[in-house]
Amino acid sequence: MDINMSLIGQMITFAVLVWVSMKFVFPSLNAALDERAKRIADGLAAADQGQQAMVVAEKRASEALAGAREEASQRVADAEKRAQLVAEEIKANAQAEANRIIAQAKAEAEQQLATAREALRAQVADLAVKGAEQILKREVNASAHAELLSRLSVEL
Repeated sequence: MDINMSLIGQMITFAVLVWVSMKFVFPSLNAALDERAKRIADGLAAADQGQQAMVVAEKRASEALAGAREEASQRVADAEKRAQLVAEEIKANAQAEANRIIAQAKAEAEQQLATAREALRAQVADLAVKGAEQILKREVNASAHAELLSRLSVEL
């Protein structure tokens, strides 16, 4: 009987130990395990959110980069267009200046031609007077025959 009593005592002690463990130890162990499982789940959710945020950030970065490239190409195109307009304006100004210089040169040439013609007419008139003087063996009076000399210079 001693063995039975001791066995019953051990069984009662074991039952009390199981009951105390279930009443006091297991709930705090379960709470700690639940808390850890919750933290792990929160960490995994945060990692998923981080990956999603990274995907969104990469998408925004690629969109911003594409926008910057487009803006840069637009600025280059605008600069090329402006340069072409400036070049055309410079060409037009140069052409206008060339035309002005040519017109001025033509006017000067015509002026010099007119001056040369007048000088030539005067020389021809002098020669005609001298020739007539030689022919007539007398001097022709330039003031008396001014009308005749002017008609002669116009005909020449």
